[in-house]
Amino acid sequence: MITLQPIGFVRNSRKEIEDDNWGGIISEIALADSLSEESLWGLEEFSHAEIVFYFDKVDEGKIITGARHPRNNPAWPRVGIFAQRGKNRPNRIGLAVVRVIGRAGKVLRVEGLDAIDGTPVLDIKPVMAEFLPQSNVRQPDWSKELMRDYWNAGNQNNGSP
Repeated sequence: MITLQPIGFVRNSRKEIEDDNWGGIISEIALADSLSEESLWGLEEFSHAEIVFYFDKVDEGKIITGARHPRNNPAWPRVGIFAQRGKNRPNRIGLAVVRVIGRAGKVLRVEGLDAIDGTPVLDIKPVMAEFLPQSNVRQPDWSKELMRDYWNAGNQNNGSP
């Protein structure tokens, strides 16, 4: 059995689970009381960070372990859950690469975190070039179509908490 405790929680303007229009959303990650601000020291020197989070609002009855059409769109091929980045994953783990805006005490301010307000954060890691793919990234055309509006700003403001 694996037991994890959140290291913090997301604060932003997104209250509902939505698939698209995450562009321009500014989020804050407020560290848990059990952690000191020292755990964030130096992170602001990095341009980007990886945020590991838990999709706590996903109903366990909607978890997918096999294949499906992404977003239930029959125009896209039926592929396994591990060939998708959807939230209905077996362990409900999310991962985002975010731009680090800054840090104030126990709060990290970021852009590009596709997690709703109150989402538990499990870990934060700096992005280092040496851990990025050393070759070109390849992806199928359907995934590019799926992501077309993902980072659009939609009709939202800057999304600040």
